[in-house]
Amino acid sequence: MTQAPPTPRNFRTNDPPLEGASILVTGGTGSFGRAFTRSVLQRFRPGRLIVFSRDELKQYEMQQELDGASAPIRFFIGDVRDRDRLELALRGVDYVIHAAALKHVPAAEYNPFECINTNVLGAENVVNAAIRAGVKRVIALSTDKACNPINLYGASKLAADKIFVAANNLSGRDGPRFSAVRYGNVVGSRGSVVPLFRRLAASGAKSLPITDPRMTRFWITLPQGVDFVLSCLATMEGGEIFVPKIPSMRTVDLAAAIAPQLPYESIGVRPGEKLHEVMISDDDSRNTIEMADRYAILPGFPSWRGESTYKGRFPFVREGFRYASDTNPEWLDAKALQTMLADLDRG
Repeated sequence: MTQAPPTPRNFRTNDPPLEGASILVTGGTGSFGRAFTRSVLQRFRPGRLIVFSRDELKQYEMQQELDGASAPIRFFIGDVRDRDRLELALRGVDYVIHAAALKHVPAAEYNPFECINTNVLGAENVVNAAIRAGVKRVIALSTDKACNPINLYGASKLAADKIFVAANNLSGRDGPRFSAVRYGNVVGSRGSVVPLFRRLAASGAKSLPITDPRMTRFWITLPQGVDFVLSCLATMEGGEIFVPKIPSMRTVDLAAAIAPQLPYESIGVRPGEKLHEVMISDDDSRNTIEMADRYAILPGFPSWRGESTYKGRFPFVREGFRYASDTNPEWLDAKALQTMLADLDRG
């Protein structure tokens, strides 16, 4: 496997018109929501930034972190399962970032009804509330696990992707536009293997648990994820699933880069887990265009909004193209990962 260190990816290519705008983030107290809020407050002067989530303690802690921020921040206790509460929160809102989800794969397998209620019915509620409130644009956060899913979490996010793509046909010519972004594992996010490995190494563990030495994953940092979402929010037409070009890394190489002094112990692939993740399947390739730093899976059916501005500007990928973590031409090496971790620690 040839590992070519990737060129540092900067997705800060376009800025959406957020000056004076009202923005709402569902699941706003999660890892992404916190990073998104900090970035928006540093780069723009929004009229309102609304954090919508169901955990009052996390909202309180986030409020303390942002104490002194000049922008008007609002904290709404609410759940995406509650359409009425969503509609109240979305009054006067211009842009919605839908980040709320149940994401833990084993938990979703054990609690399937809860996963469906949040990830699928919650997506439907966001769409209906956004249409009724007359927001301008909605970006939903998806996952690599939504492509050819083998677990309920991935299947629920695929259903959510389909809901957001089809929502453009429900919103009317002048209604909200809906799109999704799909990316891989986030370095340092809660639940990520990176803080687990670091915690084990610091606590004196004798080895690091690896599910399978062949396993590969896509990797992106939180700041890159935020920049990618913002740039997609600026350029979206509606109906796209945006996929960033990001590097892959084997889990054993990740473990070796974080704790080179520790051996790894293979514990076996967990239920619902893949050896390699795919973000664009060969079936999606017929509708996928390639840009300099990303791909966009376009809707499989024509939109009545009018002719797409993508036509003729960007090439379609070859039929049968597959964007997977094991065949990705861009790979992280230990030095590049350490640079990403240092940036994470400074942030």
